[in-house]
Amino acid sequence: MEKDLVEYIVKSLVDDPAGVEVNVIEGEQSTILELRVAPGDIGKVIGKHGRIAKAIRTILLAATVKDGKRAVLEILD
Repeated sequence: MEKDLVEYIVKSLVDDPAGVEVNVIEGEQSTILELRVAPGDIGKVIGKHGRIAKAIRTILLAATVKDGKRAVLEILD
């Protein structure tokens, strides 16, 4: 569910939706989502002063709080 949510949000932000890739690493207490986008779209995902990235992380946190698990979004180059 978290993967689909992040993919949906990011694909609507970038110019190249085909370049969006989300890798999920499951742990006992948390889930790590590694996000890769096309090099030209990295700025659109991070935003000015990291505001868009922070907003995506906030939405992800709100979506996972009911499951009792923590989700962490890592934006990779």
